[in-house]
Amino acid sequence: MAILERIHLAIIRAVDQHGSLTAAAEQLHLTQSALSHTVRKLEDQLGVAIWRREGRSLQPTQAGEYLLAVANRLVPQLAHAEERLKQFALGESGALRIGMECHPCYQWLLKIVSPYLASWPTVDVDVKQKFQFGGIGALFGYEIDMLVTPDPLFKPGLRFVPVFDYEQVLVVGPGHPLRDVAHAKPEHLIEETLITYPVSIDRLDIYTQFLMPAGIRPKRHKPIETTDIMLQMVASGRGVAALPRWLAEEYAAKLDVAAVRLGRHGIAKQIFLGIRETDADIDYIGAFIQLARAHQEHTRKTT
Repeated sequence: MAILERIHLAIIRAVDQHGSLTAAAEQLHLTQSALSHTVRKLEDQLGVAIWRREGRSLQPTQAGEYLLAVANRLVPQLAHAEERLKQFALGESGALRIGMECHPCYQWLLKIVSPYLASWPTVDVDVKQKFQFGGIGALFGYEIDMLVTPDPLFKPGLRFVPVFDYEQVLVVGPGHPLRDVAHAKPEHLIEETLITYPVSIDRLDIYTQFLMPAGIRPKRHKPIETTDIMLQMVASGRGVAALPRWLAEEYAAKLDVAAVRLGRHGIAKQIFLGIRETDADIDYIGAFIQLARAHQEHTRKTT
């Protein structure tokens, strides 16, 4: 009877990530012959091939694809469990890996991380903006411990907590005809260059909640990754942008830009922190959520 061991799953992941048995063996600190022997023995016991050779590369068979999916799910969970147990044994707190699913949220996050690190000197913070399986998959796959997102996807096993309210607005430059209007209408953007972060249109609120319901698209859509460059473009009259009001107002202090409400009632949004239900009682994760909510209350009182 075949026994599927952790080393088998680690090998399958390593070959997929590095493309060859040689590179996988090096990453796992094994000789190539030892790795090949382990794989052959497993295939003999299972009675099915895991890879097929295509030229110089290895491609997973149907069985290999299935084992790779299992490995991608289980290996990070086992590593996370071992790390947590090690921390318990040493009396340490651990590391908080935060995933970002919205570009402007990064500036908001910086306001929380600084006091958090001061309050929790034994906890390291890491921020990830690219995930192998998307934000929700990264949480389930233990790539991250917390997801910052304005668009939560409620699923069993996950908990999302709203921590910050904001308004999505249109940002315009000096002399722009919309600068002094009470609110922008979808038709105002027909002849505009709309600058956004490089996110699919179905995840951009200015499209889904403002333009698309009116059947309107801007003359040009220009994705830009960094907030600084985006607003420099707006300030130089190269287009208009969609951003949170608080971020637009921060930049208005150093650039000649102004925030304009989108529609009569505006577009109200929230930033959510998503965690795994099983991590809800971890003290340093709960402390981060509490600090984020306290920051929201402080912002309300000072504005």
